[in-house]
Amino acid sequence: MPEKSSILKTLGPGFLLAGAAIGVSHLVQATRAGADYGFLLIWVLILACATKYPFLEFGPRYAAATGDHLITGYRKMGKWPYRIFILVTVGTMFIVQAAVTIVSAGLAEELFSMGWSIFTWSFIVLGVCIALLLIGKYSALDKTMKIIISLLAIATLTAVIFAFGDGRLENTLSYTTPELWNKAGIAFIISFMGWMPIPLDASVWHSIWTKEKAEGNKRRTSIKEAFTDFNIGFFAATFIGILFLLMGALIMFGSGLSFSNSGVEFSGQLIDMYGKTLGDWSRPVVGIAALIAMFSTTLAVTDAFPRVISEVLAENNTTKPHSKKHKWRNYKINVFLIPGLALLILYFFGTSFTALIDFATALSFLSAPVIAWFNFKIVTGNQMPINERPGKTYKFFSHICFAVLVVFAGVYLYTIFS
Repeated sequence: MPEKSSILKTLGPGFLLAGAAIGVSHLVQATRAGADYGFLLIWVLILACATKYPFLEFGPRYAAATGDHLITGYRKMGKWPYRIFILVTVGTMFIVQAAVTIVSAGLAEELFSMGWSIFTWSFIVLGVCIALLLIGKYSALDKTMKIIISLLAIATLTAVIFAFGDGRLENTLSYTTPELWNKAGIAFIISFMGWMPIPLDASVWHSIWTKEKAEGNKRRTSIKEAFTDFNIGFFAATFIGILFLLMGALIMFGSGLSFSNSGVEFSGQLIDMYGKTLGDWSRPVVGIAALIAMFSTTLAVTDAFPRVISEVLAENNTTKPHSKKHKWRNYKINVFLIPGLALLILYFFGTSFTALIDFATALSFLSAPVIAWFNFKIVTGNQMPINERPGKTYKFFSHICFAVLVVFAGVYLYTIFS
């Protein structure tokens, strides 16, 4: 019983990972995959999750084994891994923040019908996220995400069960799936895999959250506790991703409809689609599920990037101790700065909604093999205690996953430049 109680106390970072994951990749990309290709791309979703599994798991493993986060690990590897990580983070964080915020804003307007612009709603959504993070700090984020993920799983599963119960399976299976292995199909596969279930640099976020949780508990998290927590969050994100793909396939595939490039119109299409086909009862269920999904992602991302930048600045500061006060000051600066610059992106490029998301997801996927290799080298090298390193079978599985990431990245680049 004490062991179970101990594990329950360490649960939290996995829910944050799920909250960060279940957003654009699920609501937009997975739903689009089902709407455009039916059930055909379920294997892509499962492959994307499977190939990222070990490299995401290495984040909390490293934090539990060493008491440090992966940023420290990258710095100890040498200048180039550390600089490449910073380059990938800075190169994607503003677009990622903008992409998740614009979907949340569109859903909020669709659900509440206030007549406000997408930019106004984006400002409000980010304001609420910042207020939660600054007032409640990590503990508020931890508790909020556990509630959000639980509600989201129930709401999404309810919608899918009703869709199957409405006799839509046979209708979906009767349509011929479009050609997949062409330039457009391959480009979508890569963008779909890019954020499914989440970009690999989220392993760094998870390692930071695991360290924060351990400091809150005033003891280091064990490998077993970190592994259990990670699996709960990871498989919840994977399962809900499958549910969103099923919803898109059961309701939109073969309908002749396609999603808009506008964030607000996309949100309206999503909710109207379910309302017209499943009945008016589904509008609040789908709308709430979708808004919960996107708000959880926006909240987690709004926390993650300032936390990463704060830790990077602490790593670079060799003259002063890495005090909590110093990190908290940097965090507060960046929790305003990063969303502020994301709002500028939305102001100028908000109308190119799906193009913005496809660009960000493709960029994340192309950087995935690099982050994966860094994480693998860290947890199999001298930084990790020998008894906490992955076993031979797990290392072999990791090599296979790495090879798949490299192959798909190569196929994408060949498709783009050929």
